[in-house]
Order: sequence, then structure tokens, then C-alpha cells
Amino acid sequence: MPRPSATEYAAYYQTYINYTSGKDYSILVQQYNERIIESWNAIPLEKINYAYAEDKWTIKQMFQHVIDTERIFAYRAVAIARKEPNPIAGFDENEYAKNATAAHRNWKDMIAEWKMVRQSTNLLFNSFTEEDLRQKGIASNNTMSVNALSFIVFGHALHHLHVLKERYGI
Repeated sequence: MPRPSATEYAAYYQTYINYTSGKDYSILVQQYNERIIESWNAIPLEKINYAYAEDKWTIKQMFQHVIDTERIFAYRAVAIARKEPNPIAGFDENEYAKNATAAHRNWKDMIAEWKMVRQSTNLLFNSFTEEDLRQKGIASNNTMSVNALSFIVFGHALHHLHVLKERYGI
């Protein structure tokens, strides 16, 4: 499948798609999968509770957000691929972060969970046929294709690695 066109996702997601290069999911996996996993794994333990400003997420909270969001994007992809007739609700990332237990979690457990979530997402997207990838549905009140979600899932993770570098000095 080619890179998604602007008719396959809400304009908000263009930022995430811009973080990616390549024309399909298998190329995204080759280019980014290990880099993303290893980048989180390389964060020193003494930094994981750091937030760059008072009302900003700690690195642990951001990481929990990345894990949660990947699961949500994967759910959207499977629901749309299976031709879910109902719109898929959005989610409030700040409410999720506020109600998550990241501060009390073990970092190594979070890293292990992240690896499993990434593997699960990769297996899911590898299972989709071209017809599945072309499917469109409604998520967060916008048209979304499974193909676009394959790029958004990587772009979202890459976006947060960029935030870690720019704002957290990691």
C-alpha cells in the first residue's frame, strides 16, 4: 500500500505521519521498531520520574501514554479492518495519564510490556490484507483508514521520542 493520502486521516495526524518515511508497514518496522524500543530502554533510571515543567508528564507518565495510545490505535485498526459499523470514540489522553498508575510501576516491567505491545501491533498489521488496509471507518469523529493507522502508530511513538530529546534532554 502507498503512504496514506490526506483523505485517510484527520489533519491532526499529519504531524505523526511526517515523522515516518517509507511506503508500507514492513518498511516502517525495519526502519523504526528496534530504534523505538531501544530508545525507551536506554533512558537512565534516575531520569524516569523527571518532568521538564511542573504541570508536564514525567517520562514514566509519557511512556505509559505511548503504551496506552498504541493499544488504542491497534484497537481502532482491528475494528475498522473488521468493518465496525459504529464510530469509535476518542479518548482524553490527559484523563488517561491522570488515572494511570505509571508513578507506581516498575520501569523494567513497563519496558517488557512495551516490547510485547509493539510485537502485538506488528503481528496485527502484518495480518491485514490490502483490502483490510484500505478499509475506512470513523474514529474520534473523523474518517480513518487502517493504512493511515499503520503510519500513525509509528509516528506517534517517534513524536514522543522527539519530545524526549527536545524538552526532556534525553
